[in-house]
Amino acid sequence: MQHDLSACINACYHCAEACDHCAISCLNEPNIDMMRGCIRLDMQCAALCRLAAQFMTMESEYSRRLCQLCAEVCQACAEECGKHQHDHCQHCAEACRRCAEACQSMAA
Repeated sequence: MQHDLSACINACYHCAEACDHCAISCLNEPNIDMMRGCIRLDMQCAALCRLAAQFMTMESEYSRRLCQLCAEVCQACAEECGKHQHDHCQHCAEACRRCAEACQSMAA
């Protein structure tokens, strides 16, 4: 269980980093209007991933429920980022999918 917990915490932090990078990179794209949904979800996903990791580190009794929500937001972010062909979006989508799987496993 401890290994799964560490893996999930790492996946959350990796996802948050990928989302931050994606959001900043999206701001530099020529058609920023098309990227608004991506940026919004990137920011929400990064914040939630960090919070989930923090709660797991604190061994909070709310970790499972937070991981469930984190998995949902990560999946939504992966779907949105996956719509865009930019490398940063595709990298973010993959990090979000991995985090969603890890969080879903922790929430079970």
